[in-house]
Amino acid sequence: MAKTPGNSGRGQRDLKVRVKTARGRRSSSTRWLERQLNDPYVARAKREGYRGRAAFKLIELDDRFGFLKPGTRVIDLGCAPGGWCQVSVERTNALRSNSNKAQGFVVGLDLREIEAVPGAETHVLDFLDEGADVTAKDWLGGPADVVLSDMAAASSGHKQTDHLRIVALCEAAAEFAFDVLEPGGTFVAKVLAGGAEATLQAELKKRFEKVANVKPPASRSDSSEKYVVATGFKGLARASDD
Repeated sequence: MAKTPGNSGRGQRDLKVRVKTARGRRSSSTRWLERQLNDPYVARAKREGYRGRAAFKLIELDDRFGFLKPGTRVIDLGCAPGGWCQVSVERTNALRSNSNKAQGFVVGLDLREIEAVPGAETHVLDFLDEGADVTAKDWLGGPADVVLSDMAAASSGHKQTDHLRIVALCEAAAEFAFDVLEPGGTFVAKVLAGGAEATLQAELKKRFEKVANVKPPASRSDSSEKYVVATGFKGLARASDD
């Protein structure tokens, strides 16, 4: 019978997968691969059939804030590879797995086609295009209850530039949400901690009843990402009156 590793440092290290740096492979690539191989969320995603570890970030956010209820209409911006759509389908009952609960509707948008997600509609559409909000609402059959965005701008390798890019992307996603959300709706988006998002935070606080900034447990500890969860959309008319 094999011995169960104890709590000694050696026992713990023996459980980890080490990756040798191959000729021609950058050390950063080796570190990324090693981290993936040893990440419990990556292993859990494979085990539970999710398309990536990011699915657990949405699960943890919804467990805390409860915005994905049966019958909820969801738009997922930048939906590739589809993990957030999978979670949304399950939690909104979009597959109508439970006939006693209201059936949700999930629409995923991305710049490229992705593998179909059972229970969701996915479309190739740039949400920044003129009229994209109208098109998305047509696909959804009306306003959305929730707009999700786990998008990140392409990395330039320069921390400050990347921070500004992702804040700009989040601001654009928020503007889209203002146009498609039902009063009372929720906006969830990834941002990077760093201070440049003050304008975004102020606008969200004007448009929503509550705004929270959260780092879910599934976010890696060495990552500067966090998520803004804005609930209770006031609607365009009320926001302009405040």
